[in-house]
Amino acid sequence: MASEWSPGTLSLTRRFHLALRRVRDFDARRPLVWDLLLTGVLALVALADLLGARWKLTAHGTDVPGWLPWLVGAGLVLPVVWRRRAPLAVMCALAVPGLVDGWTGMALEAGASRLVLLYGIAVRRPSSELVGASALAAAQIAVSAVRWPEGDFDRQLVPNLMTCAVVVLAGIAVRTRRDYTASLLERARQLEVERDQQARLATAAERARIAREMHDIIGHHLSVITGLADGGSYAARKNPERATQALEAIGDTSREALGELRKLLGMLRDATADPTQRPALVGLAPQPALRGLPQRPALGDPDQRSAPAALAPQPALADLDLLLGRVREAGLPVRATFSGQGAGLSPGLQLAVYRIVQEALTNTLKHAGPHASAELTLAHTPHGVDLRITDTGLGTAPGPPDGGHGLTGMRQRAALYGGTLEAGPLPSGGWRVHAHLPAERSAQQ
Repeated sequence: MASEWSPGTLSLTRRFHLALRRVRDFDARRPLVWDLLLTGVLALVALADLLGARWKLTAHGTDVPGWLPWLVGAGLVLPVVWRRRAPLAVMCALAVPGLVDGWTGMALEAGASRLVLLYGIAVRRPSSELVGASALAAAQIAVSAVRWPEGDFDRQLVPNLMTCAVVVLAGIAVRTRRDYTASLLERARQLEVERDQQARLATAAERARIAREMHDIIGHHLSVITGLADGGSYAARKNPERATQALEAIGDTSREALGELRKLLGMLRDATADPTQRPALVGLAPQPALRGLPQRPALGDPDQRSAPAALAPQPALADLDLLLGRVREAGLPVRATFSGQGAGLSPGLQLAVYRIVQEALTNTLKHAGPHASAELTLAHTPHGVDLRITDTGLGTAPGPPDGGHGLTGMRQRAALYGGTLEAGPLPSGGWRVHAHLPAERSAQQ
């Protein structure tokens, strides 16, 4: 039976809450109209009690002038209009006719106005005002009980005090519920603000990551292409074969740059694509290490060119040999020294090392000047990876005084894995980049 009645009960409850919300909205929009309506209702109750002297049926004492009940009734009703502006002052104003009503024993129905005032103070005003208003109401009840002790004193005093207490508790309950609802709404608003802030932070971080990848890809490959083009134009006049080789290297470098850009932009595809065919985030695809594992196909390999860009893995330590080959073809002699075993490095850490090397050598190509050379030292230790790139160039800072986007990107990559990166000129001339990245095991191990 409970299940049969539950829909109707829910519907009735919903209607009640809707009606209550409309009343509160009307009260908030037009408080004076609501106060006038409430005062009018109390006035009708007082008139019904005064007309025909019906108040004498319940009065303790009737030996009063005929005008006094009307005056006391007006004094108990009219101040209610200002109950919202100065409720405690209105309660003090009601205390005078209330004490007269209690002392004379008229017990007018208009005395219910003090209950209305008590409820309003309990709902809206501080606790200090509520204590004062309750004391005034209790004083009026006590005066009537002492002045007209009919029968048992407790039976006359306690019920009236209990009525005031119930009204006060009802007001406190309504106030508590309103405060709780307001706190929930405020918390929901704060959560929305925090959600929007987190979304903006995530968007900014993703933009920075993409900008860092674009900078590394485009900056390196364009620097290599520029070096190859300059060397090819110089060699074209004396050795056409070397110029042809330079053009082929430019083509291979351009194709690799396009492939890496496709992989990066493929990550921005919308969620309608098959999740199993979407590329993982940068650095999360499994990569082989530099030592003891097979190398990838060389640049220009038809199998690599035909592979879908979205499925191609990100660069790893296995691609350092290809990177160094391109840099050498662009005219920068590089001597590389590798030590230790890097098979345990995670794909993301391998990508970070690769990008740091790529950016450091790109800066050397751009800023070291002619006749410069570079040296790369990559050491795998139980504690992580120690990377050092030095050159014999001019020793000038790459880019603006703040280090440019390249150095910032390298430091960010190192910081992502809890590492450190230092860069600066050498005392004897040239530039040095030193990075240390703590060991991070792949999720597959």
